[in-house]
Amino acid sequence: MTTAADWERRYQEAGAEYLFGTTPNQYLASKKAGFHAGQRAICLADGEGRNSVWLAGLGLRVTAVEASATAREKAVQLAASRQLDVDFYQHDMLDDAWPPTALQGCHDWVVAIFMQFARPAQRDKQFADMMRLCQPGGRLLLLGYTPAQLALGTGGPSEIDQLYTLDLLRAAFAGCQIEELLEFQAELQEGLRHQGRSALIGMIARLPD
Repeated sequence: MTTAADWERRYQEAGAEYLFGTTPNQYLASKKAGFHAGQRAICLADGEGRNSVWLAGLGLRVTAVEASATAREKAVQLAASRQLDVDFYQHDMLDDAWPPTALQGCHDWVVAIFMQFARPAQRDKQFADMMRLCQPGGRLLLLGYTPAQLALGTGGPSEIDQLYTLDLLRAAFAGCQIEELLEFQAELQEGLRHQGRSALIGMIARLPD
């Protein structure tokens, strides 16, 4: 399992470069029409801020959560360079204390892009926490890698039990209305870490009112 300390080391080793770039993930960006100014969003495992800052640029009120202090500092710098406001939290989302009560049940969008380095029991907590953070009628946006990614080797976990399948996500979010759930391949050009053909799975799910 990749720990918070492992991610801190990776972000430190990247130096001034942004490990995953400064432009939003392309799956997230493809859903631009669904995001509206004034909506409240939270980005989980947000790294150096590329996705949260992009959402803030659309006029959303954005909170971002990341375990690495170095990544959070670079995210703050990215937001400042674009004169945008994002509430950045440094927190390990696998801690029992996460999520705080103040953040639960109040987001129009809960966004998790490549939040995938967790064992199955920890993943269950992550998915349950996503639903806790979302308000009734709000939406979850999730993007991850499928087992086919192991043969491509262009990023993501190296252990099959950390990868997502259609059946896994259908079961995990059975209480939601699945608006989109698809496997696809795409060419990623995201900083130093995500480069090349990638086997992906994307989901948008809506919580009951």
